[in-house]
Amino acid sequence: MSTHTPAEWAAAGSLGLTSISLIALALAFADADAAYFDPRPAARRALAAAHQGVVHAGHDLNRVLAHAERAAVHAAITAAAALALLLPATGGTR
Repeated sequence: MSTHTPAEWAAAGSLGLTSISLIALALAFADADAAYFDPRPAARRALAAAHQGVVHAGHDLNRVLAHAERAAVHAAITAAAALALLLPATGGTR
């Protein structure tokens, strides 16, 4: 297990200090008002995106259920037709 040298610690500290200074400088000269720091619009967008995802999932579920229903009806009609074709051959309707 290796430990970090004082030079590596100094480099990391210098990088951190530089980044904090640049962020402070950007905030000092940015044209931002209080509404810029309001989290509510982002929360509304996230909630709207989640709602839209639920709506799309509901539409997909409706589509799957409709397809399953059509497939079941088709299978029932096919089975009834096959039975109707086979029933006279067994002598069931004389």
